[in-house]
Amino acid sequence: MEKLIINSFSEFEQYIGKELGVSDYHKVTQEQINMFADATHDWQWIHTNPERAKAESPFGNTIAHGYLSVSILPYLWEQIIEVRNIKLLVNYGIEKMKFNQPVLVGSEIRVKAKMKSLVNLRGTAKAEINLTLEIKDNKKYALEGTFIFLYHFE
Repeated sequence: MEKLIINSFSEFEQYIGKELGVSDYHKVTQEQINMFADATHDWQWIHTNPERAKAESPFGNTIAHGYLSVSILPYLWEQIIEVRNIKLLVNYGIEKMKFNQPVLVGSEIRVKAKMKSLVNLRGTAKAEINLTLEIKDNKKYALEGTFIFLYHFE
């Protein structure tokens, strides 16, 4: 799918209530999980010890940290949309985020985006985007929530 290009608030406004797109799949590796564990000091065995996870985990393998799944969303989001003519983009918040299914090592994930709302706050666009992180070949999604971004147009 081709990346959606937005040049102004009025262009952005046309997508309220509409699907914005879907990212490419990203494969989650043990190396990525271990690097995230190092960065966050969260070395829980269910994430970082494949042998123990195979023997003791109900999932039969290591799983990505939930917050690793959240942290990869900006990378996937940028594959869907490019908002031009902005001075600044700020992550403002997340509402009603729910982890639904663990992401096993080796899984491929992608994000699906839909514009919930867009409000003009004196030149700053407050965009509420419903993001769903899907796991390839799995009917259950990994997580979903409403992510709020502030786009400061020039």
